[in-house]
Amino acid sequence: MKRFRPLRTRFAQDIVAEFAVPRRDTGKVIIACLGMPSYPSGGGKIIETWTKKGYWVIVPRYRGTWESGGRFLKRSPYLDVLDVIDQLPRGFTELHDRQRFRVKPKQLTLFGRSFGGPAVLLAGRDRRVDKVVASSPVVDWLAPSKDEPLGWLGRYVREAFGEGYRYAQRDYDKLKGGTFYNPIAHASEIPGDKVLIFHARDDRVVSWTSVYRFVKRVNCRFVSYAKGEHWLQSFERPASIRRIEKFLRGK
Repeated sequence: MKRFRPLRTRFAQDIVAEFAVPRRDTGKVIIACLGMPSYPSGGGKIIETWTKKGYWVIVPRYRGTWESGGRFLKRSPYLDVLDVIDQLPRGFTELHDRQRFRVKPKQLTLFGRSFGGPAVLLAGRDRRVDKVVASSPVVDWLAPSKDEPLGWLGRYVREAFGEGYRYAQRDYDKLKGGTFYNPIAHASEIPGDKVLIFHARDDRVVSWTSVYRFVKRVNCRFVSYAKGEHWLQSFERPASIRRIEKFLRGK
């Protein structure tokens, strides 16, 4: 069996992304935003799973992380998502064979996990986005985290991941202000009818209570699990995939 290998491209000069193209172009596109910290290979299963279902799937690396240029958190990462969306109809180049691709989305869905949750929830305000699915998303940076408080997380990422995440402390500290890259601060602007959230009650990284409050504020769909902690794998598990597909069909 041939091993699945995503293609690679750049958006807006800085943003390196992995992507795959479905066998038949349906015009359905998924942009998936991963957690922080995470490894560059973390989106492979999402890409493989959903491309087989007929979607273009794109997993960008945030500016200032891994292969992408720029400085992490200098700008809100949700703007990276909008930069990707902007370029889709204009076209982008696969970096190995220089093949050119272009897609005008007929259905544009955003997936976000953990740190990627704010990226997709905030980008979901854009009228071009049809649906947003978030798994264990950070929705309020000021809500206490039992296992990964902001101070600890910043030190850990710098020491354990080095140049994988290149940021100035002053930019990281913007997360502590409560407005930068913080969905709860923009809850009134987020269209709840577009949003589906998965979360587990025993999550010690992002508290269930903070997510439940956010869900009530935006009036979105919510799937709550008793167990699962912070690692639900919502975009890869068959049961969750069935829920997501039903949501994307508008049911």
